[in-house]
Amino acid sequence: MKTLQKLGGLAALYMAVAYLTGIVIFLVVLDYPSITDPAQKVALNVDKQMIVFSTNLLMYVFFGFALIVLSLALYGRLHTNAPALMQVGTAVAIIWAGSLIASGMVANAGLAAIAPLYSQNPAQAALTWLGIEAVANGLGNANGEILGGLWVLLVSLAALRAGELSKSLNIIGLGVGAVGIISLVPGLTGSLVGIFGLGQIIWFVWLGIVLLRTKASQAAPAIH
Repeated sequence: MKTLQKLGGLAALYMAVAYLTGIVIFLVVLDYPSITDPAQKVALNVDKQMIVFSTNLLMYVFFGFALIVLSLALYGRLHTNAPALMQVGTAVAIIWAGSLIASGMVANAGLAAIAPLYSQNPAQAALTWLGIEAVANGLGNANGEILGGLWVLLVSLAALRAGELSKSLNIIGLGVGAVGIISLVPGLTGSLVGIFGLGQIIWFVWLGIVLLRTKASQAAPAIH
């Protein structure tokens, strides 16, 4: 159980780093949100193909696998005193992880298909990319962080009930989770998704430190 807690702590820290790195690359290095013309988006993706491909792996595919490890570590620690909350929360986390992994793989598969098409027919490539991007964004929760928000909220409620982790950390988690859920509302998505992301980075770092400091005697019984 101690090993799983440590792995969960490392996974949480990785997720914070991946989140922050992805934000810096997409917003600062690529300035992706400012590009609204489909033809320009395709040109950028083709020109920076390896950067985009690697960032999708880092921020979606590997992030999803780390999320599975973290969710299982939290389940092992909290399920004894909050079984229903952690059962539902862990199921949500697994669904979220699968959605994120699928998003990154769809985006990278689309990128590989678009690159040769762009050299032959840029207009057709731009039109095709619109469809690919819509699917990848939908899987990646770009239209509202309902899955991530619900998971953080449930974990924080379970931790408060179990008297685990840190009360301050759990209160932050409740706020971050609520923001994620509310970001599903049209008109609020753009601003709240950013707030959710930054808040979750703080939550991941703090959570990772707490899990890495776990002593064997503090860990809950192993999963049966």
